[in-house]
Amino acid sequence: MTEMSRDKLQASEAELVSIRRDIHAHPETAYEEVRTSDIVAAKLAEWGIEVHRGLGKTGVVGTLHGKRPGQRAIGLRADMDALHIHEQNSFAHRSTNEGKMHACGHDGHTAMLLGAARHLSHDPDFAGTVHFIFQPAEEGQAGARRMIEDGLFKLFPCDAVYGMHNMPGRKAGSFAIRPGPMMAAADMWEAGFKGSGGHGAMPHMGTDPTIPAAQFVLAAQTIIGRNVTPTDTAVISVGHIHAGSPSAPSVIPSQVDIRGTARSFRPAVRDLLERRLGELAKSIAAAHGCEVAFTYNRRYPPLVNAKEQTDVAIAAAARTVGSAQVDGNTAPITGAEDFAFMLEAKPGAYIFIGNGGDGSGGCHNVHEPLYDFNDEILTTGSAYWVNLVGEELRSP
Repeated sequence: MTEMSRDKLQASEAELVSIRRDIHAHPETAYEEVRTSDIVAAKLAEWGIEVHRGLGKTGVVGTLHGKRPGQRAIGLRADMDALHIHEQNSFAHRSTNEGKMHACGHDGHTAMLLGAARHLSHDPDFAGTVHFIFQPAEEGQAGARRMIEDGLFKLFPCDAVYGMHNMPGRKAGSFAIRPGPMMAAADMWEAGFKGSGGHGAMPHMGTDPTIPAAQFVLAAQTIIGRNVTPTDTAVISVGHIHAGSPSAPSVIPSQVDIRGTARSFRPAVRDLLERRLGELAKSIAAAHGCEVAFTYNRRYPPLVNAKEQTDVAIAAAARTVGSAQVDGNTAPITGAEDFAFMLEAKPGAYIFIGNGGDGSGGCHNVHEPLYDFNDEILTTGSAYWVNLVGEELRSP
């Protein structure tokens, strides 16, 4: 297979932009990606690619066999879902579904993989099989895990699997990756402190759960500073606190509910966070004569790139934009990705493609109401996928 650059895909750029903006204007959230998956399936079928639907409810898998003999098979994955965010953009392709928005670029991810599928279907000059995996429900609903549970890798065996995500703040069209842990495990925890409550003027007549709750919020940070090894990275954040009524400030509530997230990269650190959060919640509640119900929910595992497939991804990115535009040892981030489930099942690698800007001004960060995917990188991303197939599925 010849080396692919974005310039060689310019003929398809207008179509990719049209697809991307159409999907952006009609965002669909987890497991509701019916219109989006219809578009994906129709395009794949139009290009003569075998289409399978229904994995993960709204997932789509397209299968393409190369014209050269080869037994190796790889999976290329793009996510399709949007977020529950009210879009604040005013351009023509802004969301038409109130309260829903493609604020993470999954519209662009889908279009980039479709661009690669289109090119490869017209010129399947590779040895083996490519499975184009269009996944629902990445945003907090573990669509990757559900596709796997529905038989993704049994129906479509893969020797390796790859993913890609845009990254605002990085130069448009540049790439970044690292071997080993690159994104964190994302867990959710909840602590419900319960007392008797009472009159704010007579706190001695009851038990006040606001005091242990407040102490717990502060004490949780000591886990990072005093229990986690300084050379490890971990995060504990409180995202929700609820107690009492704003119309009754003189009433001591009987319960305070606190919810938050915990992020880590290593299993031992993940175990430590779960154990210490529970211990602190229970001991602080007991010290104040209260009860606590503590739960810890392990959501997404850490995303861990395999060394061999990371090297393949670096080579493909270098073929696409030149080695100077590829960071092969980027710093890990504490965001999370459910592609991690696929990397637990199969060796593979996940790469970032720069979306441009510096994360402010003209280029807003993901999950912001003014975010938009940069159409200028669509053909770059598609070219990367094509070059990755060339790297992985060379003729024997």
